[in-house]
Amino acid sequence: MKRLTRLSILLMALTLSAAAFAGCSKKNTDDKSAAPSESATSSAEATKAPAKKNVTIKVFQFKVEIADALTKMAADYEKETGVKVDVETHGGGEDYNALLKAQIASGDEPEIFNSEGFAALKAYYDRATDLSGEAWAKDVIPAAAAPAQVEGKLLGMPMNIEGYGIIYNKDMFAKAGITELPKTLTELKAVCEKLKAAGITPFSTTNEWWSIGQHTINIGLAEQPDPVKFIEDTKAGTASFKGNEVFNNWINYVDLVFGNSQSDKLTTDYATQVAYFATGKAAMIQQGNWIQGDVDKVAKLNLGVLPVPIDDSGKARIYTGPANFWIVNSKSEHPDEAKAFLNWMVTSETGKKYLTHEFKFIPALSSIKATADDIGQIGAAVSEQAATAGGWHWGRYPDGVIQSWGASMQEYEGKQIDKDKLFEKFDKGVQDIVKK
Repeated sequence: MKRLTRLSILLMALTLSAAAFAGCSKKNTDDKSAAPSESATSSAEATKAPAKKNVTIKVFQFKVEIADALTKMAADYEKETGVKVDVETHGGGEDYNALLKAQIASGDEPEIFNSEGFAALKAYYDRATDLSGEAWAKDVIPAAAAPAQVEGKLLGMPMNIEGYGIIYNKDMFAKAGITELPKTLTELKAVCEKLKAAGITPFSTTNEWWSIGQHTINIGLAEQPDPVKFIEDTKAGTASFKGNEVFNNWINYVDLVFGNSQSDKLTTDYATQVAYFATGKAAMIQQGNWIQGDVDKVAKLNLGVLPVPIDDSGKARIYTGPANFWIVNSKSEHPDEAKAFLNWMVTSETGKKYLTHEFKFIPALSSIKATADDIGQIGAAVSEQAATAGGWHWGRYPDGVIQSWGASMQEYEGKQIDKDKLFEKFDKGVQDIVKK
């Protein structure tokens, strides 16, 4: 198979962007009161094989797109090692974080679970095992590791690198006579008009809080002159979404998408949104390379990825970051076996094949090679645009903020509130959580 040469651009871009993450990472380092305890995160030598046989480790994970393939991988791991891996998946429309907290509170602690980095990870400092001594840790792309680095410790293995933008069906664009790809909001409006004139619905949209909430709102965060400063200022109450120039432009993009989507978008969940796009009922979808596998199950489409324009500056771009982290729970029954499983996942040929070929993941480790045939058209397009991509910033807010934003966006999508009220709710959503 042909080697994906553009993947090196992604790795370089993420390495260069590590400095941007380092500021927040340093802030975590300075936060002594919130630092993980030494007993919970003591670093061990690299785990090469399970310490015990005939045990079961539990994986509590959120990524619905890989649920079936991860279960198959777990079965292969059991055949090789004798260690059973029980996979439980909660994602899509479910509130994974709430379910994880309930699982932990029940006393049935999973050996491995998912968490985002930065502020989201603080809730698990007492459980997150330091993985910096593992054999694979030296190969993690710096920017992918940074959100989970605290006081020199690596508290999770990055799942992968992901990117999102406007995924489009090239054949449907051609059918509508679209020969120039849009680089500005005005040009994207013109594309929508041409698609509708050809009898094609421009966008497939969802009502999922995380998609129209954290992913869409992140566009406005990433396009701030200084995203980290803006975020910290909104938490301090010295900056506001309402009246912000970038968000005043951003809402025009949101209106364009909502106004040019399928009629039942208010009742469309994530799976239905992707299926709607995959079956050719819409030409565009704001999602990321994680949908490749689900699309391929339906049809082999000719796809590309457009950068997201919120104005006519011509500076549109996609957004990339580490999807999430695998956290080894020090308070579970078998943390050593959990580390061994993660090690196998990223070092064995079987594990690496699942990550790239089955999961369609863009690797977060430089030691794992991927091809365009492995990760799909969307992943290849993300890699090609990685050098100019914006970052993922929602994780800099404490848990609860993005959920409240998602609920507000659902109200706005349903025309229950106007844009001024929406921005007021964004501000209130931050303050309600920060002041607790």
